[in-house]
Amino acid sequence: MREYLPVILVAAVIGCFTVGFILAYLRLRRDEKDEQSDRSMSDKTIVLRLMGYAKPYWKQFVLVLVIMAVSIVYDLLSPALIGNIEELVKDEFVYSELLTKVLLYAGILVVSLTGMYFQTMILQKVGQKILSDLRLSVFSHIESLSHEQLNNIPVGKLVTRVTNDTNGISMMFTNVLVTLVKNIMVIFGVLGAMLVNNVAMTMVVLCFVPFVVLFTAIFQKFSRKAHRGVTDSRTELNTFLSENLSGIKITQIFNRQAQKMEQFQGFSKKLTGAKYQRMFVYGIFRPMVYLLHISCVLCLFYFGGRSALSGGQVLGQVITSGTIVTFYLYSSKFFDPIQTLSEHFDVLQSAFASAEKIFTVMDMQPQVVDEEDAIELEHIEGKIEFKDVWFAYVPDQWVLKGVSFTVEPRQTVAFVGSTGSGKTTILSLICRNYDIQKGQILIDGIDIRRIKIASLRRHFGQMLQDVFLFTGTIRSNILLRKEDVTDEAVWEACRYVNADGFISRLEKGLDDEVRERGSNFSAGQRQLLSFARTIVHQPSVMILDEATANIDTETEFLIQDSLEKMRSIGTMLVVAHRLSTIQHADNIILLSHGQIVEQGTHQQLLQQKGRYHQLYTLQYTKQQLQK
Repeated sequence: MREYLPVILVAAVIGCFTVGFILAYLRLRRDEKDEQSDRSMSDKTIVLRLMGYAKPYWKQFVLVLVIMAVSIVYDLLSPALIGNIEELVKDEFVYSELLTKVLLYAGILVVSLTGMYFQTMILQKVGQKILSDLRLSVFSHIESLSHEQLNNIPVGKLVTRVTNDTNGISMMFTNVLVTLVKNIMVIFGVLGAMLVNNVAMTMVVLCFVPFVVLFTAIFQKFSRKAHRGVTDSRTELNTFLSENLSGIKITQIFNRQAQKMEQFQGFSKKLTGAKYQRMFVYGIFRPMVYLLHISCVLCLFYFGGRSALSGGQVLGQVITSGTIVTFYLYSSKFFDPIQTLSEHFDVLQSAFASAEKIFTVMDMQPQVVDEEDAIELEHIEGKIEFKDVWFAYVPDQWVLKGVSFTVEPRQTVAFVGSTGSGKTTILSLICRNYDIQKGQILIDGIDIRRIKIASLRRHFGQMLQDVFLFTGTIRSNILLRKEDVTDEAVWEACRYVNADGFISRLEKGLDDEVRERGSNFSAGQRQLLSFARTIVHQPSVMILDEATANIDTETEFLIQDSLEKMRSIGTMLVVAHRLSTIQHADNIILLSHGQIVEQGTHQQLLQQKGRYHQLYTLQYTKQQLQK
C-alpha cells in the first residue's frame, strides 16, 4: 500500500477539489432560481443564429479546416518522432537515421507554421466581414423600430449593442470556433495515437478525463454568469455616460459635478467588480486543468518509470524510456488544447452574453410596419383627413378623443392649445410615427396604413422646435435626403428661407463645419438650416412644430418671412404657442384635452369670443406689458 501512497495523495487532492466544485455548482443553481434571470436563450440557439451570419463565407471556413487538418499532423507525429529519436540516441547511434528524423520533424514544423499563417489571415478577414454584416444588421433593425420603442430604450444601451457587443462576438469568428474544432480534432487524434503506441499508458491518461469534463462543465456555468454581469454593468455605465455627457451643461449649471462623479464611480466600481469576478472564475479553472495535467504526468512517470526500471509489464505491455518520453509529450498535446479551451470558453461566454443582448434587440418586432399590400405614392396633392381618430400612448389614457378635421391641398392649418392637448401628437400621427387605435387618417383619400412608410414620409418636410444637425458640413445637413442637388439649388433654398445671410459670412460657406448637434450655431441659425433642408427636397406637405420658439426677435422676423414664402409651396401644418405667428392661417384648430373645441380663421375665432379669444387677449396684453 505504501508504494501507491503518491497516487492516493494525488487522488485525494483531486477528490477534494471535485467536491468543492460540485457544492459551488449546486449553490449557483439555487441562486439562479432565486434570481429568476430574464436571460433564457440557450447556447445552441445563439450559435445557430450566429452561424447564419457565417453561412455566406462557408467556402473560406472549409478552406481553413483543410489547412488546419494539415497542420494537425505536427501535433500527432512530433511526440512519436521525438520518442523515436530518444530511443535512437539511447541504443546504437546512427547519425544518418538521426538526421533523417530531425529533418522530417523540421519539415512537419514548417508545414504546420505555414498553415497557421494562412489560417490566421483568412479567419481575420472573414471575421471582420461577418462583424461588419452583424453591425449593419443591428443598426438597420434599430432604424426600423417605432418612435415609441426607441423612446423606451436608452441611447447608451443601443450604442453598446452596435459597438461593444458586436466586438465581443468578433473573436468568436476570427479565432475561437475554428480553433475549437482544431483542438477537438487534436484531442481525439492524440488519443488515437496514444492507443496505437501503448494502451496501458493511455488508460492512465484517460483516468483524468472525467474530471476534466466535470470541471469544464461547471466552469461554463460560472463563466456565463460572470460574463453576463460584465455586459450588464458595461451597458449601465454606457447608458449613464450617454445621458450625462449629453446633459453635462445642466450638471455644470446646477453645480452637480460631485454628485454625478459619485454616481459614475458607483457604476465604474460595479463594472470593475464584475470583471474581477470573471477573472476569478477564469483564474480558478485554468490552474485546475493544469493540476490535472501535472497529476497525469506524475502518474505516467510513476507507473511508467517503475515498469521501465523493473523491466515488468503494465497490462501486458512493456514500458520503455522512449514510451515515457512519447507519452509525456502526448499528455501535453492532450491537455494543452483542454487548457486552451478555458480561454475559448472565456471568449465564447463573452460572445454568447453579447449575442444575447444583441438578439434581444433584434427580436423586438417593429410596431409600425408596412402592410403586405402597401403602395408607393409617387405624388400627393396634400389633402389630409382625420376621421374620428382616437390615440393613446398608454392604453386607456387617451391623448386624442374622436378628432375629425379636413385640410385641403395647399392650405395652411394651425393647431393651438395648452401643453398636452394633442397638437404634436397629430403631427406625429400624420407621418405615421405611431399607429392610431381607432379611426382613420387619409392622404388624398388613401388610408395612410395602405401607403409604404418610406413613400409616405418622402412627401413630408418636418421642421421641429429642437433642430437636430449631424456632425459634418452645412451642405451635408441640407442634402440629408438626397445628394443629386447642385450648389446653386442649395443656395437658392438658403436664400428662399433667409439662411444665405449668415452662411455667406462663414469662411467656408456651405462647407463650413457643423459640430455635434450643431452646437456652433445659434438656435435661430439651426432653425433656418432646417427650413433650407426641408425646402431643397420640395415636400408636398410641410410640418412646423413650434418652429419659432426659443429664438430672438430679429431671427423671428426672418423666420416669419420664410414661412410666408413657404406657404406657396404646398400644404402646411403648424403648431404654435405664439398666436401672432399664425394669424394668416387658412384654418386654426384649438385643442383641449385631446378634443377640438374651436376652429376657424383668426378673425372668425376672435369674433366667437371663446377660448381662442381669451388666449389671444392674454398673449397680446403680456406683449404690451413687456414693451
